[in-house]
Amino acid sequence: MTFAELRTRVDALAAGLSTRGFEHGDVFAIYAPNLPEYPVAFHGVTALGGVVTTVNPLSTVEELTRQLDDTGATCLLTVPPFADKAAEAADATAIEEVFVLGESEIGTPFPALFDTEVDPPDVVVEPDDLAVLPYSSGTTGLPKGVELTHRNLVANLCQMSGVELPEFDAHDVSIGVLPFYHIYGMNVVMNWHIREGVTVVTVPNFELEPFLETLEEHSVTVAYLVPPIVLRLAQEPVVEEYDLSALSLIGSGAAPLPEEVATACASRLDCLVKQGYGLTEASPTTHFTPRDPDRVRRGTVGPPLPNTECRVIDVETGEDLEPGEEGEILVRGPQVMRGYHNRPDATANAFEDDWLRTGDLGVVDEDGYLRVVDRVKELIKYKGHQIAPAELEGLLMEEPAVADAAVVPKPDRETGEIPKAFVVPDGDIDTDAVKSSVAEHVAPQKKIREIETIDEIPKSPSGKILRRVLIEEHVEGKDDSARLGEPDTR
Repeated sequence: MTFAELRTRVDALAAGLSTRGFEHGDVFAIYAPNLPEYPVAFHGVTALGGVVTTVNPLSTVEELTRQLDDTGATCLLTVPPFADKAAEAADATAIEEVFVLGESEIGTPFPALFDTEVDPPDVVVEPDDLAVLPYSSGTTGLPKGVELTHRNLVANLCQMSGVELPEFDAHDVSIGVLPFYHIYGMNVVMNWHIREGVTVVTVPNFELEPFLETLEEHSVTVAYLVPPIVLRLAQEPVVEEYDLSALSLIGSGAAPLPEEVATACASRLDCLVKQGYGLTEASPTTHFTPRDPDRVRRGTVGPPLPNTECRVIDVETGEDLEPGEEGEILVRGPQVMRGYHNRPDATANAFEDDWLRTGDLGVVDEDGYLRVVDRVKELIKYKGHQIAPAELEGLLMEEPAVADAAVVPKPDRETGEIPKAFVVPDGDIDTDAVKSSVAEHVAPQKKIREIETIDEIPKSPSGKILRRVLIEEHVEGKDDSARLGEPDTR
């Protein structure tokens, strides 16, 4: 699809949606893997002043229904393998029409939206109008809709372009393997690279050898990835069988990339490997390493983007810390969200005055380069995907054999972290059966990988689970070889 064809299809889609009564402020859900039609749908909706909510294609019917209900979406786009789940969720929510990319007996064929002779309406879209509603758990709790405006998204694209020097050119080819439903794949890969005139090759899902074949076949020059993929590029013997000489840049985000992994990958592929940092609530990027080998500092995510401020504060006192001191990272800039959808309480908790609390611990050096060292927040990062412990704990507590439960991250060499559950049994318990039961209600990446039975879940006087106590007493030091990037001696 050329850039001209993309523009034509975006306009046609906007016209088609308009004839069906879709208007400014209406919500359109995309429940699909990465495909060339993804940016067509995304920009066709936003051109009308509509709001896109992106859904993990691995979501269960329950998860999909919850998101559709919370957003009030009226249209849903999916693909044939997910059509049954889409139809079931649509019946339980405000969805008026399901569109399907491909042959399906369910829903309306996506091409039907383009079958119109009318021009798209002239819609006034203001910078502070809502553009997208991706879902994030924030610093704690269940997933929440993150309200990102047109100003938020465009500001972040401009900020990244101001740092990525030398700039991209017409010969650059990017691989779209990061899921577009996630803010990293959505705004850094899909939107930013299209904005910069980079060819984006979409990949529906990650499998190592097909991924390597795609890199070679399309002479990919730019790859924005997550640490587990960078690790495999650094270590897997099969990588040597492919010609990846066109690859000049690997960007890593969504989770910390160990210095030794970055160095090994850069040396093996003879390309620049650099990190960035951000979160869904910041569209997503707040820190970005320049595309200049002399300015790359291993183990850091770079300095703040233009027009972005960063503070590091003492977790206990809230006082600002000096360079070199570890504390919670706070950020402020035009890319920071408007708030959480339908959650004024969570929005208030996310901000300290007008500073966004990231929930991450970090250290800033004298030059402003940030090193992320830990998380205050409860999220588990499995292959870059966010997993909310509270969601899994709620499902565990529905099990008859479970009297109490807590879920914490456990370091894992291949995935970054896995969800590990601690349960207090109510009589006899079959932990494998419990794992299987929970797995029926969640997307595959959210499955509980380990369950350990204990006598009591440690809690504060107010009843809050003391996850740090569980981690210190039952996780840390027990399997250090599992930590990402460290030698596997198991």
